[in-house]
Amino acid sequence: MQKTIVGVFRSESDAERAVRALRSSGFRDQEISIVAKDRGTQGKQQKSGGQGATMRSGTDNVSDGMTTGAAWGGIAGLALGAGALAIPGLGPIIAAGPIAATLTGAATGGLAGGLIDWGIPAERGRQLQEEVRQGNMLAILQCAGDQCSEERVNKAANILRENGARDVESHASSTRR
Repeated sequence: MQKTIVGVFRSESDAERAVRALRSSGFRDQEISIVAKDRGTQGKQQKSGGQGATMRSGTDNVSDGMTTGAAWGGIAGLALGAGALAIPGLGPIIAAGPIAATLTGAATGGLAGGLIDWGIPAERGRQLQEEVRQGNMLAILQCAGDQCSEERVNKAANILRENGARDVESHASSTRR
């Protein structure tokens, strides 16, 4: 069993604070993801082929987009898995953490399609995609197996709320990506 906990942030500093609090509470970078609109990619994207998706990789391009907000500097541990994608209907986004790989393969389904793979229902995924389109950030924590007790899920949700997240929720699925 896998659980995904999602919180919506209006401010990058709140998202950064939440990620730091999750880390200091024992959550690993491999469990934490951030998704946000990338405002620093105009004219910098390179076509990677396939389905209208664009992926930038390499330190210079990814860090260029990330420096558009203070939170990305503070979420450096997640930056190793970071990528910038142009998703049809959403535009350029940055995804850091394990969700970056999921979204690279799900570009045609957009963010909402990638979230389905993480146990989030399609309608809710579309709502979360709209939140990102409007400039909000998602903090997503994914746990599985023994690391996914109800107590740990509640702890993660509380940390997100205490640091400014709204619409915090958890979703269960039977597969881990």
